[in-house]
Amino acid sequence: MRLTTLLSMAVRVVVPKDYRYGTNRPWTAAAKRQNPPGKRRRKVFVEPLAPEDWSVLRGDMVEILAGKDKGKQGKVIQVFRHRNWVMLEGLNTHHRYVGRTHDYRGTYISSEAPLLLRDVSLVDPSDRKPTEVEWRFTEEGERVRVSVRTGRIIPKPVLERRDGIVPQQWKDGPKDTSPEDTLEKTYVPSLKTLEEEVMEKLSIQDNRRHRRSYWY
Repeated sequence: MRLTTLLSMAVRVVVPKDYRYGTNRPWTAAAKRQNPPGKRRRKVFVEPLAPEDWSVLRGDMVEILAGKDKGKQGKVIQVFRHRNWVMLEGLNTHHRYVGRTHDYRGTYISSEAPLLLRDVSLVDPSDRKPTEVEWRFTEEGERVRVSVRTGRIIPKPVLERRDGIVPQQWKDGPKDTSPEDTLEKTYVPSLKTLEEEVMEKLSIQDNRRHRRSYWY
């Protein structure tokens, strides 16, 4: 599904006053099952967090500070900034049956549940222990995360695309277009129509006159 289609769906969607947001998009069937018409769910208030204060990114290693998986470390696979949620790979999971019918018990699957940002702590890669972080600037002016406990810089995670390519580690091959060729201006704007440009390129002359038309 294209991004423009998703954006148009997000603009058209209208949620009720007592709607409770979750990990599913409001227009999906899973979100409608969690918020059926006429059902009022307890509203969950979220403390607003400025984007510049958000220190946990997708691909980071964090340690859980509370809950059934307290003390375990995992990789952040999804971030919900508007809800202060993070999801870890294979941790804080809940199990349920999917596809249950009157004659079939369904398929037993597990899925990760979101954790609050205050319930996780970023792991310092130097000693693999949780630490608090703060944003600082290097001498070159780059904004980096620094461990409060050790003073070391915690680099941002390197993410792979769905096709397995890491953009930061990509090396151009002989068939790749160079940046110089990409920025080269090859299109010349013109006020002529496509038919007029084709006729001019093929040296076709048309001496016919358009038939007069009147709007009244």
